[in-house]
Amino acid sequence: MITKFKSLTFGFVLAMAGAAQASAEVVLRYAEAGPNRGTRAAAVQFYADEVERLSGGDIKVDIHWGGALLKWSGVMSGVSAGSADLGSVLSSYEPQELKALAIGDIPLEYADPWVGMRAMYDLMTTESQLQESLAGQSLVYLSNFSTTGVQFECTEGNQIHTVGDIKGKRVRATGTYTNVLAELGADTVSMTFGEVYQALDTGLVDCLASYFYTMKAYKTYEVVETVTRVDWGQLLGFAIVINEFVWSDLNGEQQAIMLQAGSNMIDHFARLTIEDAEKVAKTLANGGFGKVVPVIRMAPEERQKILEATLPFRDSWIQDANRRGMDGQRIWDRYIGLLEQYQSEFEVNGYPWQS
Repeated sequence: MITKFKSLTFGFVLAMAGAAQASAEVVLRYAEAGPNRGTRAAAVQFYADEVERLSGGDIKVDIHWGGALLKWSGVMSGVSAGSADLGSVLSSYEPQELKALAIGDIPLEYADPWVGMRAMYDLMTTESQLQESLAGQSLVYLSNFSTTGVQFECTEGNQIHTVGDIKGKRVRATGTYTNVLAELGADTVSMTFGEVYQALDTGLVDCLASYFYTMKAYKTYEVVETVTRVDWGQLLGFAIVINEFVWSDLNGEQQAIMLQAGSNMIDHFARLTIEDAEKVAKTLANGGFGKVVPVIRMAPEERQKILEATLPFRDSWIQDANRRGMDGQRIWDRYIGLLEQYQSEFEVNGYPWQS
């Protein structure tokens, strides 16, 4: 009833705005659980600015940062219920409810953020069965984020250079990556990134399955000795979604603006993320953070072993999708086809901002 009342109220505001020819009546509340700093925060702000620019100021996005409106664990249910109009959601917090987005969390060989996000955007904006799955939670997909590829950062004497090195290590990971590493013999540990520095410093964990941007943000380079560059998959079940009733109150032109802003944001965020990751990798290796932390690339044959260990989880997603009435294999094949398409486009033409 709250959601329906909110939808009616929102529709009334739109109608009044149209009658009065006012341009700034539509204000959408955005729930962002992360802080207002870093490359992803810049991308969220870019999205809000793009919506306003493309709409000529008719639609504004009011961002509530740092969990002020909804915490990570509550964003999906909050947007679904209308406590916020749109927000950033992670499928790892609601793996069953956000099964449609979880296809992007299966670790694959495609670690390039631009390739991954463009593939997910195309899939989620055209695949009706995935859209219907989100609609079951009163949500509509607008755009995507990426964590970039997973790397291993380890304390002294605990380097992971081969698959054999994983066995017996205490490793902090998340989502499907935790399950894959456990299958490879790791003693996996669950904790927030806010706890990892102390865990490394005290020996509670030996290694992190992490990302270059988190190494800088959480200063873990101070308590690790090496980084193994694996470029293993990426978390793509990380999206901007809007309440379905709010979405239905927007006219076709306004809906197109929301989606176009999402597409534009992907290229912007990918550029920021890729450039930042390469800068962090170089700074680690040259001692720019105050100490030299060697960045060693995992041998291709060892990386392939990790990728092969992921296959059962691909099969599990397909089977679960089938149980939910979707054509899991067809959707998976289309997803892989889109990844291959954008990977090929990148290899031939480079990134769009390079042309």
